[in-house]
Amino acid sequence: MSETPGFHARPMPTRVPASPLTIQADLGEPATPGSTRCEGPALRHTLTAGDAAAHVAARVIAGDFIVTARVVASQAHAADGAIRLGWTAREGLQAGDAQVEAGLGAVELAGLDVLQLERRGRLWTVSVARHGEALRVLRQEDRELADALHVGLFVQAGSATFDNVRVVRPLPRLPGLYLQRPICSRLELLDVDTGVRSVIHEDAQLFEAPNWSRDGRFLIINQAGRLQRIDLVDRRIEVIDTGDVVRNNNDHVLSFDGRQIAISSQDPNDGESRIHVLPIDGGRPRRVTRQGPSYLHGWSPDGQHLVYTAQRPGNDAYDIWRIDLDGRHETRLTDAPRLDDGPEYAPDGASIWFCSARSGRMQIWRMGPGGEDPRQLTDDGHDDWFPHVSPDGSRVIFLSYLPGEVDPQDHPGGRHVVLRTMPVDGGAPRVVAYLHGGQGSLNVHSWSPDGRRVAFVSHTLPLD
Repeated sequence: MSETPGFHARPMPTRVPASPLTIQADLGEPATPGSTRCEGPALRHTLTAGDAAAHVAARVIAGDFIVTARVVASQAHAADGAIRLGWTAREGLQAGDAQVEAGLGAVELAGLDVLQLERRGRLWTVSVARHGEALRVLRQEDRELADALHVGLFVQAGSATFDNVRVVRPLPRLPGLYLQRPICSRLELLDVDTGVRSVIHEDAQLFEAPNWSRDGRFLIINQAGRLQRIDLVDRRIEVIDTGDVVRNNNDHVLSFDGRQIAISSQDPNDGESRIHVLPIDGGRPRRVTRQGPSYLHGWSPDGQHLVYTAQRPGNDAYDIWRIDLDGRHETRLTDAPRLDDGPEYAPDGASIWFCSARSGRMQIWRMGPGGEDPRQLTDDGHDDWFPHVSPDGSRVIFLSYLPGEVDPQDHPGGRHVVLRTMPVDGGAPRVVAYLHGGQGSLNVHSWSPDGRRVAFVSHTLPLD
């Protein structure tokens, strides 16, 4: 146990990434050289081609990769509007070198703005979307290229600006995220309305599940069994003292008044997760649940109850339970034959949102605070996890695995996933982010207090 409560005395700065595209080149010999400009925390890239030659901003990547970007502006130099732009993977930086291209012309740009190129061995997949909609496969091809390639954005006969430029080396599909070595974690902030994302911290270790503080000043993540506070003003990281409870997982929740934090931590005696409560600035944790496994997800607005998913003797399935903050009265709220998970109170306390596989796929549900009147709110082929209601109670954000990507009762890391929003009364979900993630990305409530942004985590193998 630490000698004094609170934060450790030696905070560390966050690590903010620079542009992943470190090489610039013109494919040809234009009279006017092309250029690349990267600016702002969102790493907005603007590429301008010289004359008719293509200009490329790239990096060398060996093996499999996934690269994604969103086109926010483009302008053709040529009078006939013959601009072309997108991703390229090339064996060299000469005009005739072998390549696979994921490009759009002027006609396609009228209706599409999200472009993704993926390599899995010999299989190449080009996917496209209008932001807000699901990616769809434009084409696939089987082609052998060199292991190490120049992978990057290009523009020809014009200029283009790209947001949300992400270069990912996909994780192996191991059974658990914690088995991944090495791994790179990225802490991202998403403007939910515009879709613009910024990476504010990355580390060559696993971290997960950001909470946004009630005053908007900091985030809390878990890493290597400890909780860390990341200040959003000076971008410093400090470890929160949780006493001898140091096997904390990605289920941690702040009270509505912002003064306390509840945590789930593996008990060293039996390895089962149990729930504890402590002051937000750190201190001695107080155990709330006597039995395990108990995985925390929600705190009632009046501060009196916690809700969580748990398995108890005599029941094979995990159900949703509620407990008084003093730990004296535990109440079962659901009784379904398949997994119920991720319970969280709406800001007015009138309902509990959760995800359930009872209908066959993992879907978003809502019920009363006592478990009454459960209602299914999504049903479109995705497997939907961890709903979080915005502070004003108007909309909900959740994580979705693509159709057929996972077993409905499993939420692994290292998968193609999207973050989606919908009105609290239901309706067609809207995609707000495309990422490589899953487990640990959006497990807990992470809305900013003003309801404009959400914090989440994406993962990749190290790029170098």
